[in-house]
Formats: sequence, structure tokens, C-alpha cells
Amino acid sequence: MRIAVPTVFGSLVLKPAAEHVDQNGGTSFIRLVADHGVDTRTEPSIADQRSIRRAVAILSLLALQLLGLWGLNLAGVWMVGILHVPIPGNLVGMAGLYLLLSLGLVKLTWFDATGSFLIKHLAFFFIPITVGLMDAGDLLAAHGFGIAVTLALSAAIGILLSGLTAQYLAHETSQLEERP
Repeated sequence: MRIAVPTVFGSLVLKPAAEHVDQNGGTSFIRLVADHGVDTRTEPSIADQRSIRRAVAILSLLALQLLGLWGLNLAGVWMVGILHVPIPGNLVGMAGLYLLLSLGLVKLTWFDATGSFLIKHLAFFFIPITVGLMDAGDLLAAHGFGIAVTLALSAAIGILLSGLTAQYLAHETSQLEERP
């Protein structure tokens, strides 16, 4: 009996163990399914080997990039602990990454794949915060309006500053292009 599995893993063959075969040579379906093995007689094809190597290379690259980002985060936390500055350590780590990118000491391509993956799944990282807010019901009931106004104002100020900065940079870029 063969089971269809992705070709990367080869074919899976159900083989009953000798102790599960009754006197008539038959086996129960449950024992057959519970005691299966992989048919190792067939070699994976060249294409399968290449796809496995490619997957291992991509996963290794993602792990290395994630370790680099984590190291910058830890460096920021360490600096805040040493300097006793009232700023979150991960923010200092991000500022350090920006500084390294701006100075050209680190290339954007070194963190591109992992950064794209993390941004793609960003909503997933807000689940613990949302669950934590459920425990703060009394706080939200007492100060919810003030918190909402503060969040709205800070979002509006952030959007305004981002827009003004983008307009300024676009204006500067257009002036540089017009000069001969």
C-alpha cells in the first residue's frame, strides 16, 4: 500500500511488523497504519535534492539574519542598561541599525529577507498585546477616553510629520535634479 506524499520526501510505504501479522498472514488496518515505515529503496531525484538544498539555504539565511537583528536589539538593551537612559532598549537597537545602514557599515540586503518576513506577519505580533489589554479592563474603564485621545493625537502628529518630511525630501530631490 502506497501513500502519496510530496516528492521531496519520497514515497511512503506501509509495512506491517512481523509481530502484527496473524497466523493467516493478514493484518488489521489499525496495526498496519500504526506500524508504518518509509521506503528507503528509492533515491530522491536531482530536482528533489536541489529543492531541499535551496530550502536549507533559505532557512539558514533567515536564521542568520534574525540572529543579526536580535543581536542589534540586545545591544540596544545593553546600552540602555549601561547608560540608564529612560528609552526602550529595542528603540535604541533600531536606531543603531539605522545608523549602521546610513554609514554603509551594514547593507540592507543583509536583513532584507527576514525584515520582509517579519513585516508580512506583523499583525501576529500584536496578539499578545491585545490579550494583555483584556486584563486591563479596569484601567481602560477609568482612563479610556484619555488614552484614546492620546493615541489619536500621537497618530495624527506622526502622520503629519511623516508627510511633511516626505514633501521636504521630494522638494529637495527635485531641486537637485533641476540643477545642471
